[in-house]
Amino acid sequence: MGVTVLQQFPMKENQTGPQMIEHLTKHLVGLGAVQAGQFLVDCETYMTVPQFGHHRIIHVLHNSEQPASVFATLESNNKTVSLIADGLFDLLMMKLSNIYEVKKHIKIESKGPRFEVGDFCVKLGSVTMTQNFKGILVEVEYRPCVVPAMAWDLIKEFLQGYLGCTISNQAPQFLQSRMNDIYQPTDTIAQYLEHFGQYRKATGVI
Repeated sequence: MGVTVLQQFPMKENQTGPQMIEHLTKHLVGLGAVQAGQFLVDCETYMTVPQFGHHRIIHVLHNSEQPASVFATLESNNKTVSLIADGLFDLLMMKLSNIYEVKKHIKIESKGPRFEVGDFCVKLGSVTMTQNFKGILVEVEYRPCVVPAMAWDLIKEFLQGYLGCTISNQAPQFLQSRMNDIYQPTDTIAQYLEHFGQYRKATGVI
């Protein structure tokens, strides 16, 4: 695994999500990319039941790139704790149904085609919340490098060439604080969680 950057792609008027994905696919194939399967990142959110008293939120995410892992982020009292577990964590959350209840109306996911082009892996994700289309997330991974500071300029150049002027010259705020760290799978999950939160807020769901 290398360094990954997520980018929301602006929708064009009078075009549907599938039409935009098809447009992006043709553009990417024109750059020499080869489709290499599909991908899926999903997120379910659990909240403490009212009887519990303390308000806590747990986001549980799965990434098809790490099929044996379950990612969880706990939010409580303005603090955030993240962890990686195996598939049994999903069963644990079911066992805790008397404490945590899943908010089914805010389940969100990003899924779509996965491409490989040179040293890059690109994923075109259609974001849906309760099966309603919300937007497009493009994930770009530069695989040979695991240090964001060394990979950002190459990722930026690729994104600017692929997505045009919608890309800032500065690294996303999340990466700025980790530029000299070793990139981890949890960093990708954190980016997805941030973008999923933005889609939820845009829908009026927090």
